[in-house]
Amino acid sequence: MTARIGVVTFPGTLDDQDALRAARLAGAEPVSLWHRDKDLKQVDAVVLAGGFSYGDYLRAGAISRFSPVMESIIEQAKAGMPVLGICNGFQVLTEAHLLPGAMLRNNHLHFICRDQKLRVENAETAWTADYEQGQEISVPLKNMDGRYVADERTLDELEAEGRVAFRYLDMNPNGSLRDIAGVTNAAGNVVGLMPHPEHAVEPLIGTGGTDGLGFFTSILKKLVNA
Repeated sequence: MTARIGVVTFPGTLDDQDALRAARLAGAEPVSLWHRDKDLKQVDAVVLAGGFSYGDYLRAGAISRFSPVMESIIEQAKAGMPVLGICNGFQVLTEAHLLPGAMLRNNHLHFICRDQKLRVENAETAWTADYEQGQEISVPLKNMDGRYVADERTLDELEAEGRVAFRYLDMNPNGSLRDIAGVTNAAGNVVGLMPHPEHAVEPLIGTGGTDGLGFFTSILKKLVNA
């Protein structure tokens, strides 16, 4: 049976079609999920795509966190369903307390759009198993509120428990503490990051490489072998 990967669309989501395409290229069945519908349509994993849900009013992700679909996602994530939050999706996951920390305005106060080098710090999550720890990849980055912050105790816990999933290389594009680009929960089924792997899945678009495809092949293999 083909694994089903759901991609949520909120008002203001921009990259849902890209995430659906990435899931399809990896060999999964992509399923569109609407923010007002609690029904997850029997998907095996969920992607919260990038964009500016609800115009980033209040805080990025703060309103989306209360959408009906999030009730189901929070419940299923706590039960072990794999969930990936990309950019705005990462912001939603922190607002929903599925991941620790918070996202603030970039320290230079400008929107940034560039290809970004990352180092894979944890290759044992549901979404990163097709990478090697220490592997360097390049995927597009585009955000205004991408600065990852947390208190020192939380940061120390993330480091000690191996829950920093990705770290920025060469430059810190937004002032994220400890160069953190993405984190995972303790169970490894929920991962969030600011850069956009769905824009690096085929040579024709994005970076011109396929460094981001590993997110989607990783989860596909985990679901097939579960």
